[in-house]
Amino acid sequence: MEAIRMKSLIFSALVAMGLVAGSSVQAQEPQFFRIGTGGTAGTYYPIGGLIANAISNPPGSRPCEDGGSCGVPGLIATALSANGSVANVNAIAGGTLESGFSQSDVATWAQTGTGIWQDREAVTKLRAIANLYPETIHLVASAESGIKSVADLAGKRVSLDEPGSGTLVDARIILEAYGLSEDDVEAAFLKPDQAAERMRDGAMDAFFFVGGFPAGAIAELASQEDITLVPISGSEAEGVIGKYTFFAENTVPGGTYEGVDEDTTTLSVGAQWITSADQPDDLIYNVTAALWNDNTRKLLDAGHQKGKQITLETALDGVGIPLHPGAARFYEEKGMDVSGMTAE
Repeated sequence: MEAIRMKSLIFSALVAMGLVAGSSVQAQEPQFFRIGTGGTAGTYYPIGGLIANAISNPPGSRPCEDGGSCGVPGLIATALSANGSVANVNAIAGGTLESGFSQSDVATWAQTGTGIWQDREAVTKLRAIANLYPETIHLVASAESGIKSVADLAGKRVSLDEPGSGTLVDARIILEAYGLSEDDVEAAFLKPDQAAERMRDGAMDAFFFVGGFPAGAIAELASQEDITLVPISGSEAEGVIGKYTFFAENTVPGGTYEGVDEDTTTLSVGAQWITSADQPDDLIYNVTAALWNDNTRKLLDAGHQKGKQITLETALDGVGIPLHPGAARFYEEKGMDVSGMTAE
């Protein structure tokens, strides 16, 4: 309902602009393109906003060469707060989102009907636009909890993130690697900002969060309370990487969060922008081209710390689902190897 209301407001504004600017606006129908992200306290949402702004070029906008938008002509993209990877995949499959962000593991499982999707119908039409940046697995604990390792979570109050999120999936995998399950902790299923609020109130010992650093909810918490970033390392982490190839070792540099002065070794997955094979080839080609133009580069570099890690050189890294034909055409034209990355 909120998205429909937003469309109505934007369209009304465009009609008003047309009355002033003559027939130029009326000559081009606006096309709406939604990007499902995550909670407002995470990284998906601000990155989604930057990308939506970059690829948009509403009817009547000044041309790019005249200092206007350098997005797709006629396109109005919006970043919508959502419940994360699993929810975005489901919304794309159901046609209520044109695109969305997903962890690489969740996208691969959904498209192939494996992993957490083995008992569900595979989303065979799921397609990739680009790999964006590494998503770091944060395990945040209150300093007073005494939690120093994943094994220390036994018997503690731990939020695994909300149902439908990729974070919940990864938290379960990590617990299992250390010989634990949800039954061994006092599990809660909250958004990161809600979990952080509980921790401030002394009602939560630890919580999982998967996303680019610095994450807003964690940064705010660290500025108010003493926290610990718990390492996910050693033979258990190596076992996770060996079993699930979309995981990689990752490091949160010391000083990223107030009071956490040492580097923290952990794991990461790729944040990927996905869509449906049903989206028109020309549209996705133009969206992909807009993502990688010079103007977008400036917006990403200036807009968020993770934006600097979104590069054309890593656009195909860790992509385990077929590329959308429109995106594949763009990368081919750039001389990139997409062999084996398209649907049969």
